[in-house]
Amino acid sequence: MDISRAEQRILHLLAQGGHIDIIRNEHNKPEELHCFTRDGWRYPGLSLRLFRKLKRKRAIASQGGKPYRITRRGLELVRAEFDNR
Repeated sequence: MDISRAEQRILHLLAQGGHIDIIRNEHNKPEELHCFTRDGWRYPGLSLRLFRKLKRKRAIASQGGKPYRITRRGLELVRAEFDNR
């Protein structure tokens, strides 16, 4: 399964130890998304549409109310690069 360049960038950040935080509104709907690198820097390239695509492909998941992280399926989808750990 091919994934877009934007999805690839997000998955690379997550594969290196990053995470996605969600801020929800009073109706429990996602209002803001923040993607953080492993160093704590915020990456601005994540939209709600992109987040839903990654979630639909089961490339990211959250367990127990914690931030979203990459799954095994996401690691299979991401292409290998030299700087991935």
